Amino acid sequence: MKNTLKAVFLVFGISLSSMACKSRPSLQTVPRVDLMKYSGTWYSIASYPQFFERGCTNIKATYTVKNGYVEVFNESIKNGKPNNITGKAFVVPNSGNSKLKVQFFWPFKGNYWIIELADDYSWAVVSDPKQKTLWILARSSNMTDKLYHQLVEMLVKKGYQESKIVKVTHS
Repeated sequence: MKNTLKAVFLVFGISLSSMACKSRPSLQTVPRVDLMKYSGTWYSIASYPQFFERGCTNIKATYTVKNGYVEVFNESIKNGKPNNITGKAFVVPNSGNSKLKVQFFWPFKGNYWIIELADDYSWAVVSDPKQKTLWILARSSNMTDKLYHQLVEMLVKKGYQESKIVKVTHS
Protein backbone atom coordinates (compact mmCIF):
# COMPACT_ATOMS: atom_id res chain seq x y z
CA MET A 1 0.00 0.00 0.00
CA LYS A 2 2.82 2.43 0.88
CA ASN A 3 4.52 1.76 -2.46
CA THR A 4 1.27 2.34 -4.35
CA LEU A 5 0.76 5.69 -2.60
CA LYS A 6 4.37 6.67 -3.31
CA ALA A 7 3.90 5.81 -6.97
CA VAL A 8 0.67 7.81 -7.20
CA PHE A 9 2.29 10.86 -5.59
CA LEU A 10 5.36 10.51 -7.82
CA VAL A 11 3.24 10.38 -11.00
CA PHE A 12 1.10 13.26 -9.71
CA GLY A 13 4.20 15.34 -8.95
CA ILE A 14 5.75 14.67 -12.35
CA SER A 15 2.47 15.55 -14.06
CA LEU A 16 2.18 18.83 -12.17
CA SER A 17 5.77 19.82 -12.87
CA SER A 18 5.48 18.99 -16.57
CA MET A 19 2.23 20.98 -16.82
CA ALA A 20 3.92 23.92 -15.10
CA CYS A 21 6.83 23.73 -17.53
CA LYS A 22 4.54 23.62 -20.56
CA SER A 23 2.26 26.44 -19.39
CA ARG A 24 4.84 29.19 -19.79
CA PRO A 25 7.50 29.68 -22.45
CA SER A 26 11.04 30.40 -21.35
CA LEU A 27 11.38 34.08 -20.50
CA GLN A 28 13.81 36.04 -22.65
CA THR A 29 15.63 39.22 -21.73
CA VAL A 30 16.60 42.01 -24.07
CA PRO A 31 19.93 41.21 -25.77
CA ARG A 32 21.93 44.15 -24.40
CA VAL A 33 21.56 46.99 -21.89
CA ASP A 34 23.82 50.06 -21.73
CA LEU A 35 24.05 50.52 -17.96
CA MET A 36 25.03 54.17 -18.28
CA LYS A 37 21.83 54.86 -20.28
CA TYR A 38 19.82 52.72 -17.85
CA SER A 39 21.16 54.69 -14.87
CA GLY A 40 18.99 57.37 -13.35
CA THR A 41 15.49 57.47 -11.97
CA TRP A 42 12.72 55.07 -12.99
CA TYR A 43 9.12 55.41 -11.81
CA SER A 44 7.06 52.30 -11.16
CA ILE A 45 3.97 52.62 -13.36
CA ALA A 46 2.51 49.21 -12.52
CA SER A 47 3.63 45.95 -10.99
CA TYR A 48 2.79 42.65 -9.43
CA PRO A 49 2.89 44.27 -5.97
CA GLN A 50 5.50 42.68 -3.73
CA PHE A 51 5.09 42.50 0.05
CA PHE A 52 7.47 45.43 0.54
CA GLU A 53 5.46 47.64 -1.86
CA ARG A 54 1.95 47.00 -0.58
CA GLY A 55 0.33 50.21 0.57
CA CYS A 56 3.05 52.33 -1.06
CA THR A 57 2.62 55.25 -3.45
CA ASN A 58 5.11 57.31 -5.47
CA ILE A 59 7.35 54.28 -6.01
CA LYS A 60 10.58 54.99 -7.84
CA ALA A 61 14.11 53.66 -8.06
CA THR A 62 17.37 55.39 -8.87
CA TYR A 63 20.22 53.36 -10.34
CA THR A 64 23.82 54.57 -10.16
CA VAL A 65 26.70 52.68 -11.77
CA LYS A 66 29.51 52.16 -9.26
CA ASN A 67 32.77 50.23 -9.45
CA GLY A 68 31.66 46.59 -9.86
CA TYR A 69 27.95 47.02 -9.13
CA VAL A 70 24.92 49.25 -9.57
CA GLU A 71 23.61 51.09 -6.52
CA VAL A 72 19.82 50.80 -6.19
CA PHE A 73 17.96 53.43 -4.18
CA ASN A 74 14.24 52.62 -3.87
CA GLU A 75 11.88 55.32 -2.64
CA SER A 76 8.18 55.36 -1.87
CA ILE A 77 5.64 56.78 0.51
CA LYS A 78 3.89 54.46 2.95
CA ASN A 79 1.33 55.72 5.47
CA GLY A 80 2.36 59.29 4.63
CA LYS A 81 6.03 58.68 5.49
CA PRO A 82 9.15 58.08 3.37
CA ASN A 83 9.88 54.40 2.82
CA ASN A 84 13.40 54.12 1.38
CA ILE A 85 16.03 51.41 1.03
CA THR A 86 19.42 51.14 -0.68
CA GLY A 87 20.78 47.98 -2.25
CA LYS A 88 23.24 46.72 -4.83
CA ALA A 89 22.71 45.06 -8.20
CA PHE A 90 25.34 42.81 -9.75
CA VAL A 91 25.41 42.03 -13.47
CA VAL A 92 25.10 38.33 -14.32
CA PRO A 93 28.13 37.46 -16.49
CA ASN A 94 27.49 36.96 -20.23
CA SER A 95 23.97 38.45 -19.99
CA GLY A 96 24.59 41.62 -21.97
CA ASN A 97 23.78 43.49 -18.73
CA SER A 98 20.11 42.49 -19.05
CA LYS A 99 20.20 40.12 -16.06
CA LEU A 100 21.14 41.36 -12.63
CA LYS A 101 21.08 40.01 -9.10
CA VAL A 102 19.74 42.59 -6.64
CA GLN A 103 20.64 42.49 -2.97
CA PHE A 104 19.05 44.57 -0.23
CA PHE A 105 19.84 42.23 2.66
CA TRP A 106 22.94 40.04 2.72
CA PRO A 107 23.11 37.21 1.70
CA PHE A 108 19.81 37.25 -0.21
CA LYS A 109 19.76 38.19 -3.90
CA GLY A 110 16.82 38.38 -6.28
CA ASN A 111 16.63 38.18 -10.05
CA TYR A 112 16.15 41.43 -11.96
CA TRP A 113 15.68 40.63 -15.64
CA ILE A 114 15.08 43.41 -18.15
CA ILE A 115 12.65 41.75 -20.57
CA GLU A 116 11.56 44.81 -22.58
CA LEU A 117 13.28 48.14 -23.10
CA ALA A 118 12.46 51.13 -25.27
CA ASP A 119 15.16 52.05 -27.78
CA ASP A 120 15.43 55.47 -26.13
CA TYR A 121 15.39 54.00 -22.59
CA SER A 122 12.14 55.85 -21.81
CA TRP A 123 10.42 52.73 -20.43
CA ALA A 124 11.36 49.21 -19.36
CA VAL A 125 9.73 46.01 -18.17
CA VAL A 126 11.47 43.99 -15.46
CA SER A 127 10.69 40.51 -14.15
CA ASP A 128 12.35 37.28 -13.08
CA PRO A 129 12.73 33.87 -14.80
CA LYS A 130 9.73 32.40 -12.94
CA GLN A 131 7.53 35.44 -13.71
CA LYS A 132 6.71 35.94 -10.03
CA THR A 133 7.68 39.62 -10.12
CA LEU A 134 6.84 42.31 -12.64
CA TRP A 135 7.44 46.04 -12.94
CA ILE A 136 6.52 48.40 -15.75
CA LEU A 137 8.90 51.34 -15.40
CA ALA A 138 9.15 54.76 -17.04
CA ARG A 139 11.33 57.83 -16.80
CA SER A 140 8.36 59.95 -15.75
CA SER A 141 5.60 59.19 -13.28
CA ASN A 142 2.98 58.85 -16.00
CA MET A 143 2.66 56.82 -19.18
CA THR A 144 0.17 57.18 -22.00
CA ASP A 145 -2.78 54.81 -21.82
CA LYS A 146 -1.95 53.59 -25.32
CA LEU A 147 1.61 52.55 -24.40
CA TYR A 148 0.49 51.07 -21.07
CA HIS A 149 -2.15 48.90 -22.76
CA GLN A 150 0.34 47.80 -25.46
CA LEU A 151 2.79 46.69 -22.78
CA VAL A 152 0.10 44.86 -20.79
CA GLU A 153 -1.09 43.10 -23.96
CA MET A 154 2.48 42.01 -24.72
CA LEU A 155 2.90 40.77 -21.14
CA VAL A 156 -0.31 38.72 -21.30
CA LYS A 157 1.06 37.03 -24.46
CA LYS A 158 4.18 36.16 -22.45
CA GLY A 159 2.08 34.45 -19.78
CA TYR A 160 1.55 37.22 -17.24
CA GLN A 161 -1.85 37.61 -15.57
CA GLU A 162 -3.44 40.97 -16.34
CA SER A 163 -5.56 40.73 -13.19
CA LYS A 164 -2.40 40.75 -11.04
CA ILE A 165 -0.96 43.92 -12.61
CA VAL A 166 -1.69 46.92 -10.39
CA LYS A 167 -1.07 50.55 -11.31
CA VAL A 168 0.99 52.62 -8.89
CA THR A 169 -0.40 55.92 -7.61
CA HIS A 170 1.85 58.96 -8.07
CA SER A 171 1.02 62.41 -6.72
